[in-house]
Amino acid sequence: MSDYSFTHDVDVRYRDLDPMGHVNNGVYASYLEQARIAYFEQVLDVPLRDIESVLASLELDFRRPVEMDHDVTVAMRVPEIGESSLPMEYEVRADGAVAATGETVQVAVERETKSSRPIPESWRENIREFEGL
Repeated sequence: MSDYSFTHDVDVRYRDLDPMGHVNNGVYASYLEQARIAYFEQVLDVPLRDIESVLASLELDFRRPVEMDHDVTVAMRVPEIGESSLPMEYEVRADGAVAATGETVQVAVERETKSSRPIPESWRENIREFEGL
């Protein structure tokens, strides 16, 4: 496992499962979202209602199934900070083993115009300090 700066525990719910008893592949995106929200709230000290960013891209690669009785953790990091974009990398871990990897890109937006805007300086400072960038 690689070095990730942030981890977030996720509860596997019965409704997350597909007919084979594995977490459905579409649910992994919500696991990343839960970790991303926790990152924003804890690292950036920004409540969800004030984040003002949109998900621009999402990529997932699956390695092994996640089942109901697994302890699931999402590890994540921000490898760099763009002008208006914030790439994030993830590992979904089941009982400590990597079950999936993912990448997302968040783009900061103006709430009224819905157009991109520069990443706030306070976000940059908090991320740099937390990530050691």
